[in-house]
Amino acid sequence: MEYVIELLRRELVYLTYYAEIQLRQIAPYWAMGMVIGSFVSVFAGDTIHRCFDRIRDKKWGLWGVIPASMLGIASPLCMYGTIPIAASFSKHGMRHDWLAAFMMSSVLLNPQLLMYSTALGTTAVLVRLISCTVCGIVAGLAVHFYCGAEPFFDFTGFEPRKSKDTDPNPLVRFLKNLGRNLRATGGYFLLGILLSAAFQRYVPEEEFVSLFGQNEGFGVLMAATIGVPLYACGGGTIPLLRQWLATGMSMGSAAAFMITGPATKITNLGALKIVLGAKRFVLYIGFVMAFSLITGLIVNCIT
Repeated sequence: MEYVIELLRRELVYLTYYAEIQLRQIAPYWAMGMVIGSFVSVFAGDTIHRCFDRIRDKKWGLWGVIPASMLGIASPLCMYGTIPIAASFSKHGMRHDWLAAFMMSSVLLNPQLLMYSTALGTTAVLVRLISCTVCGIVAGLAVHFYCGAEPFFDFTGFEPRKSKDTDPNPLVRFLKNLGRNLRATGGYFLLGILLSAAFQRYVPEEEFVSLFGQNEGFGVLMAATIGVPLYACGGGTIPLLRQWLATGMSMGSAAAFMITGPATKITNLGALKIVLGAKRFVLYIGFVMAFSLITGLIVNCIT
């Protein structure tokens, strides 16, 4: 019994040591992400959405999927916040291929998550930014050629949500938004730190490299697949991705994970299922998996 207790104590010391290292290395990026995300949400979110609304009357045709995708990434809203906004745009005549580009990129990335991702290094940030932007554009193109001028989404029942940032004092609005972000992501971030520490302690580096580093094609497929059940919060996956990349995961496998993870996050899927219907929901899942796999293979070829 004493041996077991001593063994558990020793393992707890090791895990605490690894977790402390991860926390010191990543916490500043997480904190900056919180601050920047709340700032954009409080002071720039409405401006971003007004910019998207203004392009409705532009005669850009199919080219409009490009700015739509970029504005989706700039939007600070989660999917449940994005859909009512998109419903309002649709009601006022916004093209559904532009809406698809906006919503797809908004699912994948936002200013807060982009700031978190700087902990992964410059290459990973660029890969994430470019791949998510392109994914939004391709989603818009796919909707255009699949549906033409017909509506792709069914926004029946969705109305714009009331903003929680209503305090007349700008500083108070910012601090309240920051508090909500901390409560929403703090637990997932700490869980990511603990999982990363456990990975560092118990997963053999050689086996991990052989799966996600050397065998690049299969590694990309595996990373795309595990992104489906594992992803719960963007901030929570950054410690894991950082450790995986340091251990030998290829950048292509990381790229595949960074696409399938947020795109198949269970809360996002729940919202999308409502506006897509069963048939188009299946098409969405197939699109995400195919795009993540192709992206991962391309990234591995060029990095």
